Amino acid sequence: MSEIVRVGVFICNRYHTCAGGKCLKALRNREGAFSLYKGKEVELVGFTTCDGCPGGNVEYAPAEMKKNGATVIHLATGMTVGYPPCHRIDAFRKYIQEAYGLPVVVGTHPIPEKYWTIHTALGTWDSPQWQERIAHIACDPEIRLAYN
Repeated sequence: MSEIVRVGVFICNRYHTCAGGKCLKALRNREGAFSLYKGKEVELVGFTTCDGCPGGNVEYAPAEMKKNGATVIHLATGMTVGYPPCHRIDAFRKYIQEAYGLPVVVGTHPIPEKYWTIHTALGTWDSPQWQERIAHIACDPEIRLAYN
């Protein structure tokens, strides 16, 4: 049997009441950033907010996730599609990787089409840095529409 991928997810605190429906759908269907795990068994071992700017929960919540067996941390798609997008994504990624030795993936579910449309019009993701950040969640229009 292959090794289980154990996932911890951080969402943006402005979405603190989110029930995780799109993330869980994407995890179940292996869509968006969870397409990285097609054909693999995946277990969700943690789901929390960053605790709001400047992201204090990122300092200690990965330890709890790691105790629960986390092998990878995902920074939820909401951090990229909210306006403005989280400007701490790279700092969060670097901190978690250094402090906890866990790889960090930006994104969970595919970017919903409504967010794709507005951020494209605004030029939000035009830079090479943003193209790298959204690479796993850009998806095709049909999948983006399914996440509207």
